[in-house]
Amino acid sequence: MTIRIGTSGWSYRDWVGVLYEPGLPASRWLQRYATEFGTVELNGSFYRWPRDGGFARWRDQLPPGFTMSVKAARGLTHARRLKSPQVWIERLERGWAELGDRSGVMLVQLHPAHERDDAVLDQFLGAMPGHIPVAVEFRHPSWDHPAVYDVLEDHGAAYVVMSGAGLPCILKATTTFVYVRLHGPDPDALYGGSYSPDDLRWWAERIREWDAQGRDVLLYFNNDGGGNAVRNARDLLGMLG
Repeated sequence: MTIRIGTSGWSYRDWVGVLYEPGLPASRWLQRYATEFGTVELNGSFYRWPRDGGFARWRDQLPPGFTMSVKAARGLTHARRLKSPQVWIERLERGWAELGDRSGVMLVQLHPAHERDDAVLDQFLGAMPGHIPVAVEFRHPSWDHPAVYDVLEDHGAAYVVMSGAGLPCILKATTTFVYVRLHGPDPDALYGGSYSPDDLRWWAERIREWDAQGRDVLLYFNNDGGGNAVRNARDLLGMLG
């Protein structure tokens, strides 16, 4: 099975001296990132969906075997709350096609106030092209229900396992791959703090368990401040050998 560890985004100036050599142009940061990690999660697409040519340029910068997961635009997840998604789905699919074999998983992060609606989830996942793997991150606690997991399983979509301040850590696998987002261990601030060696060993054990079940694993650190995500990703990779 395939295990990929990376970070949520790569364009952070405080990673200079941690991952990027001083003086390295920002235009070369992604290429430098790809020398250490085998996957990355594109986060900026949530705020502003890139033009199709942007995905093509990233594809050309990335080495064979590297994958880029992409966060769906907030216009779909937060403005429309997944309803009437077809216009957005067409845009997602065009970008996906440009990524080609560098494409990973489409991350769909729901609004924290978006309460459980099985019918809307089912309709959205049913409308998504079958060749695009989807992982859904639920932020409202009402989604923690067996019927919701059944909807994900029916469509081959992944439940996003996560950790972070005020977020439930539910170790649920609903398809052939597990998608994990680690938003930081700080109990008072989302995206803050650095995971301890004990924390990382615990996650390494979970990854080995999923791997033993025959599932692929994608895990992204989103505690980017001060280079924490880079250090944690390096350490976890080291623990996994």
